[in-house]
Amino acid sequence: MRIIAIERETPGLDKRDFVPHLRAEALQGWKLYREGIIREMYFRDDKPEAVLILECKDLADAEKYLATLPLVEKGLISFELIPLKPYHGFERLFARNKTL
Repeated sequence: MRIIAIERETPGLDKRDFVPHLRAEALQGWKLYREGIIREMYFRDDKPEAVLILECKDLADAEKYLATLPLVEKGLISFELIPLKPYHGFERLFARNKTL
């Protein structure tokens, strides 16, 4: 299952709270990428938050893997998870009833 994970920073923190953990965060992110859990990684253009595309069995599986990230472990960030499913709209192109 593909899952979009949108980072949410814990309110009230200073950017300096993150600094001691950023190298470990990158290392764990790389590990999850190599394992095929994180398929794609982006930063938002409008704010300093990450957006991940995950490949996991289900939402619980995604939560388990994201919990291994140091910034999550330290309570500095959390993730909003959005489960995805395949788009089936193209099937309308091949339907017997040609009205769309």
